Amino acid sequence: PGEGTEETPLPLVLSRFQVSEEFGFLLPNPLTELPAPYGPWMEIARDLPQLLASRRLRSQVHQMPQLSTGHLRRREELHLAHLVLSFVTMGYIWQEGEEGTVKILPRNLAVPFWEVSQALGLPPILSHADFVLANWRRKDPNGNLDTIISLPGGDSLRGFILVTLLVEKAAVPGIKAIVQAVGALLQRDEEMLLGALRALAEAIGDMIQALRRMHDHVDPAVFYAVIRIFLSGWRDNPAMPQGLVYEGVSEEPMAFSGGSAAQSTVLHAFDELLGIRHSEESTAFLHRMRDYMPPPHRAFVEAIGRAPSLRQHLLSSSHLQLRAAFNQCVSALAELRSYHITIVTKYISIAAAKAKAGRAEPGDRAAPSMGKPPSALETKGTGGSHIFSFLKSVRDTTREGMITA
Repeated sequence: PGEGTEETPLPLVLSRFQVSEEFGFLLPNPLTELPAPYGPWMEIARDLPQLLASRRLRSQVHQMPQLSTGHLRRREELHLAHLVLSFVTMGYIWQEGEEGTVKILPRNLAVPFWEVSQALGLPPILSHADFVLANWRRKDPNGNLDTIISLPGGDSLRGFILVTLLVEKAAVPGIKAIVQAVGALLQRDEEMLLGALRALAEAIGDMIQALRRMHDHVDPAVFYAVIRIFLSGWRDNPAMPQGLVYEGVSEEPMAFSGGSAAQSTVLHAFDELLGIRHSEESTAFLHRMRDYMPPPHRAFVEAIGRAPSLRQHLLSSSHLQLRAAFNQCVSALAELRSYHITIVTKYISIAAAKAKAGRAEPGDRAAPSMGKPPSALETKGTGGSHIFSFLKSVRDTTREGMITA
């Protein structure tokens, strides 16, 4: 006992941070149905693509009963409620595109969304924790996956969510390798550390392979013109400069960032272990994105930061294989970030240019036309960052993390 009682003790144990041995940061086997009293929420959420295509979502929300969140007991119920309410909220805000946003989220949606968010320690907006981590189900015994809740975008939206989920799943051996590496540092066991670093580099390689599947499952025209706006937040977004008033919660508008890959705990954990230091501006953005992670996952990243420094250990070690394995991890991480830039170029820059030229391919038939693509997002990520300067900066600072001589 003493001053350090709040600190998470080392070595790291995944279960203490709600991280699964099998699924990593993904929610294991999410619930797909809420308790009976929440039927009105589920009904609207299940019908979101149709309600948005016919511009009827806002009127449906206005007729929704004001429900108490008191019947939501288990963490899984709260996660599904947050998923449902976040999707309905994004649909409500962006139903009419960026020209027709609203300033107020009605009380019958805002109050329960706020309460569920407070219970989970998540912000009241759609984040990576909802969109990907808690939004999957097994469609059949063969292990085929599907989403639980959807938005406009048809197969491309489904592909975008599920490919991102496969990247998270591919990261699991890497998450376990972090735990092993921290244990090895505490025990000063260099062979165990070598095994952990090799496993981490391999996992990052598998994540790149998973990300490559994006090309097979997501149509760039649909992603850019239809899907992207629904991931946008009301912070650093010219379409909603004032933010959003959550009626019944606060009279002052609040501003939250939209969903972003920067909200995935995986890369934060890898950076923390490898001692990667980003620029001041990038670091500030990444640290802000940690507020969009489930608090136990954020605590996991912070606990890695309190462990003995891997980089310092290697700088003082003469073990050349260890340094080589470390540099392989850094190199793989830089390659993953480079590949992410390739994807963003295809799905945003090139798609934006085509949309501007009026040459957008008539993509996914299941997607309703949402009018013109959001101009506020031509150079920014849905999380609000200046997307290319941010991605190139973190890629370059990752490369600089190599240990030479």
